[in-house]
Amino acid sequence: MKRCIVGIRRTDMPVNAVGKYVPTVWFPSMATMAAVLSEDNRAMLRLIHERKPKSLTELAELTGRQVPNLSRTLRMMEGYGLVSIEKNARETQPVALATEFLVVLDSPQGDEE
Repeated sequence: MKRCIVGIRRTDMPVNAVGKYVPTVWFPSMATMAAVLSEDNRAMLRLIHERKPKSLTELAELTGRQVPNLSRTLRMMEGYGLVSIEKNARETQPVALATEFLVVLDSPQGDEE
């Protein structure tokens, strides 16, 4: 599974930063990143990747979460490019696009180690 480089979009950070560790996913704040990449949400991404549920109902059974809650969470994660939600006839199938995350903080050029 793809590793995703994430960062916090600072107001003084150039939009076209270059370097080895340039985030591909930007969060507006540390709090937002913590909420989106919570332990439960990361576990859900791994579960989606490993078990490949065919529907939100199946994912709800695997996670013990309610379908409306999962739907909101997955739509939010889709907005950040972490999941894809594929519509198949009557079902909606989640696909994890990333399960590993490298968080880059305070690197204006994106290439400091």
